[in-house]
Amino acid sequence: MTFLQIMDSSSHVPMVLFFGTIAMLALTIGLIVFIIFHQRRVMRYQMRLQKMEYDQQKMLLNASIKLQEEERQRIAADLHDDAGPLLATARLYLNENLVNLDKTTQLQSIYNAKQIIDDTIQLIRNLSHSLMPPTLKNFGLESAVSDLFQKISSSGSMNASARFHDYRERLQPESELILFRVIQELVNNILKHSNASFIHLTQNTNNNKFFIRLHHDGRGLTQADFDRLNKSSEGLGLKNIQSRVRAVHGKIFFEKDISQTHFKVTIELLKESSMVAP
Repeated sequence: MTFLQIMDSSSHVPMVLFFGTIAMLALTIGLIVFIIFHQRRVMRYQMRLQKMEYDQQKMLLNASIKLQEEERQRIAADLHDDAGPLLATARLYLNENLVNLDKTTQLQSIYNAKQIIDDTIQLIRNLSHSLMPPTLKNFGLESAVSDLFQKISSSGSMNASARFHDYRERLQPESELILFRVIQELVNNILKHSNASFIHLTQNTNNNKFFIRLHHDGRGLTQADFDRLNKSSEGLGLKNIQSRVRAVHGKIFFEKDISQTHFKVTIELLKESSMVAP
């Protein structure tokens, strides 16, 4: 190799290093730009998810508020339309002119007023029971649900049964009431819309999880149907169910069973705190 050839080959080395460095810089810059754009896309996606979750939470909150307002209005209407006229009528029988009447008329007026007051007491008792069923308060969720299903089955409209496999420890009273309202709402929906011939409820626990499952053979919902209705302006009852389940930090799932002939609703919640069942 001549001296000129050696000089020529050595002059190519800086050029190779230069272009190699340029290529590495371009690759590094391209990688940085890709990471930045990817992170921005991820952030935009997360923001959309957060907005969707916020919108859904807002919708559920509005549904819960609307449900509470409807319950208050119903109670107010019952008191105004039923209890109010009854007490007003009793007052007529016990007016100031009662002392000027003969004894027989006085006794009859007092008796009529007593009957009306008894009816009013029964009305208020019924309202109180609708807010907190005495069976649920005194004996727990198992007794209240069993009583509900027995009444449905006795009516002849549907074959209904409930079985609790493991309920030695009761949930907290607030959780029991919310769960009972959810079961009532689910059962009412099945009675009104499913055209089912039977409904069966089972309860069991697994480690620290508490499960309620409702099976029926009528028309039902899948999870996709439930999610779609929850995101729409329809399905207020389903939104109420969802908001109540979330109030006890639970989950609810709608599906067809393995046979694809029956529908199943599963409620799952953690047994964070409990009390010994009677």
